[in-house]
Amino acid sequence: MLELLTGSGMAMAAGLNAYIPLICLGLLSRFSDLLTLPAGWQWLESTPALAILAVLLLVEVVADKVPVVDTVNDVLQTVVRPTAGGMVFAAGSASRTTAVTDPSTLLENWQWVPVVLGVVLALTTHTVKAAARPVVNATTAGTGAPVASTLEDVSSVALVVVSVLLPVLVAAVVVVVLVLVILAVRRWAGARARRRAAARTGPGHAGHAGHAGRAGRAGNLP
Repeated sequence: MLELLTGSGMAMAAGLNAYIPLICLGLLSRFSDLLTLPAGWQWLESTPALAILAVLLLVEVVADKVPVVDTVNDVLQTVVRPTAGGMVFAAGSASRTTAVTDPSTLLENWQWVPVVLGVVLALTTHTVKAAARPVVNATTAGTGAPVASTLEDVSSVALVVVSVLLPVLVAAVVVVVLVLVILAVRRWAGARARRRAAARTGPGHAGHAGHAGRAGRAGNLP
């Protein structure tokens, strides 16, 4: 159970920033005793992999803090972040950590399951982030972009740390994310309903009212 929470936290972190959890997994496995990657994922701690991820992270960090560019970046990351989420869920849930000393082999013959779960969780987090950023930019004239991006990066790192040290707290984070998604969907549905109502009672309604008024005036003529 705890290993699934570890994977979930990693996947949600990837939804905020695709490269932070990948780099953290590699660094923690290579330079600490807090986490040991399983055999199939030890390439993440190699020097070439860490170097490439560091360059990609630098590009992501800069692009995500520039208004308008951040929105374009979110569109491009719609594929990258869920993919990273699937990878880190699979790697994280099979790793040995301070909280999980003996990862379960329950999904050993269903290795695609953690990948799919990671993709779904990362896509959910990414969707909330991508939907919120244009609102932040519009309400702050773009000045909120670097602040929001920094908070997201810090949250991504914090999720990785919590996933490794205290994975049970990830359950609370999952609940919060689900609540935010439900609220976002309800808000979107409400806005769409209002737009439809306005369209039905807009120009057509006004034209009908004007026609009725002209007919009434015509009827009062001698």
